[in-house]
Amino acid sequence: MLREKLDQVEERLGKAVARARRQRKDITLIAVTKKFPASVIREAYGLGLRDFGENYVQEFETKAQDCSGLQAARFHLIGHLQSNKTSKALELFQVIQTVDTAKLARRLAEQSQTPLQVMIEVKLSPEQSKVGAAPEQLPEVVDAIRKHAHLELTGLMTMPPWSDDPELSRPYFVRLRQLAEQHGLSQLSMGMSHDLEAAIEEGATMVRVGTALFGPRPKP
Repeated sequence: MLREKLDQVEERLGKAVARARRQRKDITLIAVTKKFPASVIREAYGLGLRDFGENYVQEFETKAQDCSGLQAARFHLIGHLQSNKTSKALELFQVIQTVDTAKLARRLAEQSQTPLQVMIEVKLSPEQSKVGAAPEQLPEVVDAIRKHAHLELTGLMTMPPWSDDPELSRPYFVRLRQLAEQHGLSQLSMGMSHDLEAAIEEGATMVRVGTALFGPRPKP
């Protein structure tokens, strides 16, 4: 089942990069495995996936031991990071995509013992439930990260308002690309199962795909 779904996602990615005149190798497929057990991560790894996205530090902590032998796997924190969980996040994740304040950047830098890749989450949606740095706050957060040798700022991420129509996500993807260009950043984490094509057409270098690979998340 997962093999078939992965093939379907790869077909969508292939068509999208062709339309955008890009190359598949320039897009990282992040398999979003929140709420799924470690066995699902291991199955996906066996099919060639190497990048995995998790939303919650505490949840992934329960799975990390079972995933410790997956060589070259990278785990991305794609959910909001509370400042009191930075130490544990540094133990578990190779990439933190949701830095949104200068204070959080400083805390990560102070606690990190090895280089850490980070991205800044940008709040472009008016929805109260969405988090991230406002566009006007970006210079401060960018400067804070770049001051610290242990932090490698690679790019920006965002999450548009949910809609069944992927075209409604496109303006948010365009805006994120513009902000990345202003700050000399090359990586864009944007686009999910329902709107990955629009994201790729607008410059995404990472797409975060859960439902299209694994189906609906298990109920608690």
